[in-house]
Amino acid sequence: MTRTTETITPELHSYVAAHSEPVDDCLTDLAEETAQLFPDRAGMQIGPEQGAFMTLLAQVAGARDVVEIGTFTGYSSICLARGIPANGTLLACDVSEEWTSVARRYWERAGVTDKITLELGPALETLRALPREPRFDLSFIDADKVGYIGYWEEIVPRTRAGGLILADNTLSHGRVVDPSETSEAVQGIRDFNDHVMADDRVSRVLLPIGDGLTLARRH
Repeated sequence: MTRTTETITPELHSYVAAHSEPVDDCLTDLAEETAQLFPDRAGMQIGPEQGAFMTLLAQVAGARDVVEIGTFTGYSSICLARGIPANGTLLACDVSEEWTSVARRYWERAGVTDKITLELGPALETLRALPREPRFDLSFIDADKVGYIGYWEEIVPRTRAGGLILADNTLSHGRVVDPSETSEAVQGIRDFNDHVMADDRVSRVLLPIGDGLTLARRH
């Protein structure tokens, strides 16, 4: 019996992925094309076990209205869209036509296009243009790290009681505990993690999935 999370070696990660929901050809091809088209950015894409977790979480939560901050080439949005019902909606926010043009093709292939509305432009502007009232059942934050607190503060008031908020990369590849790491991105994550811990509107847990995945529930 252990009181700590196991260290995930490459071999153990492969085992985890092999014993999670299988990844279909659509997501496999998307991951491969993303690595070919954007080799310096491929690490922005979530891993298969995280995608499976997010689909299952959306299903368990009964989520219908979802928002995603940072769409990239569409892997996470497909996973989220697959977890909501046919009449569900996913508002996908990104700033890149180049990245999301790939996402559009794969949304079509995955059969989830009708659930997704893409808004190109700064996500803060998109969120602030929405009515400031509870709307979302599930949110996923995975964009510029220095902007996380701003996104959080727009999303929490728009989250229904019992609704869930996910934030990606909240371990920053372990750099959050390294005092020698002083980049804006790492400090942005540290500040965000502290901000979430101090927020009495939610309960939360930081999960060692992928590069750290914070899960919060709105009171």
